[in-house]
Amino acid sequence: MADASDDLGIPMKPTRPAGPPPNGPVKVPTMPPRAPDLARAGDSIRAPEPIRRPGDPGMQTRRNDTEVRKLTVGREITLSGEITSCDKLIIEGSVEANLNNCRDVEIAETGLFKGTASIEEAEILGRFEGNLVVRKRLLIKASGRVSGTIRYGQIEIECGGQISGDIQAQPAAEPGEAMTDMAAARMAS
Repeated sequence: MADASDDLGIPMKPTRPAGPPPNGPVKVPTMPPRAPDLARAGDSIRAPEPIRRPGDPGMQTRRNDTEVRKLTVGREITLSGEITSCDKLIIEGSVEANLNNCRDVEIAETGLFKGTASIEEAEILGRFEGNLVVRKRLLIKASGRVSGTIRYGQIEIECGGQISGDIQAQPAAEPGEAMTDMAAARMAS
């Protein structure tokens, strides 16, 4: 019967002998059947979210709510030019630039900023040289060094931090007023 074929013309494999194999009985591993994933009581069934494309209006709202426009200049990186419209600038390397429309600046211990900046808040652990207008809080850590023309709303200097140059407190200002103050600071230097 090993060479026989069925009525459809399909060759058949030979059958195995009915007795146990010569090495002893072989156990074929069996796996229990998988139970289907069913919704449990209390689970809510929700429809899949539609595919979002970068140009979709719904995508723009979500991106603006959750993402921060952050620029990080890493160690041993040098950047020069003009930086605009970033929410947070983190400097670990060297930056020589004019900085406008930026909310927060953090200069790490290894960081250096040379130029002009008009910002909301600053935390300085490294060095800043130039014209600085901080509308809210300027924090100079123990390793921080700030020099130039500095205008600030509030200032905090840790023991060891240094500040030098033309330094003045200013009342909280609107962004347009800060730009006027920065122009006056440039003319003074």
